[in-house]
Amino acid sequence: MGIYDRYLAARTQWAAEATPDNVAVVITERDLLEQGAYDTLEAFFGWAFEYGAERVMVYVSVLDEGAVPTLRRSLEDVTAPREMAVRGPEDERRADTPIQISIGLGGKHEFATAVQGVAEEVDATELDPEDIDEADIEKRLVFPTDPDLVIKTGAERLSDFMIWQSVYSELYFTDVNWRNFRERDYIRAIRDFQDRQRRFGR
Repeated sequence: MGIYDRYLAARTQWAAEATPDNVAVVITERDLLEQGAYDTLEAFFGWAFEYGAERVMVYVSVLDEGAVPTLRRSLEDVTAPREMAVRGPEDERRADTPIQISIGLGGKHEFATAVQGVAEEVDATELDPEDIDEADIEKRLVFPTDPDLVIKTGAERLSDFMIWQSVYSELYFTDVNWRNFRERDYIRAIRDFQDRQRRFGR
């Protein structure tokens, strides 16, 4: 780590009480095709926990569901510092683990699937329409936990992901591509988070 990186790290650690507990990163299938992409992911986990995160969420966006099995196998082989769970778009099982990776088809698809699940319960008279609340949607989402910080590399857009969960999140966009994402880039995201005043919609 160079002098500048040590300076950034020292400032971040000095304000550790303001670091995000739940950190999410949105990456694409194309990102993971680049050489070294999985090494970056392993390093990312280490940085996140080093700088105070309690949970890390990784959302991998795909256009073709046929690519999911191969991606899933590769992601399950990633070396992680904490317990990790990997889910596909049709996988209903949830695991409350420190590292959660999901391969998904987009936020609109995720939300539509959640609404469909609620409608099926109403149709089966297991749920009264008047009793439907946010929790009924959230428990059907890929990530029921709202991230404090969402990081998107390579472009200034969420690419149709985490639409519901990110409504009160702090969003950090960087033009650095995922394969080139370094510790200093992560520290910059944390510093940016620390400089903001969270309003939670107020």
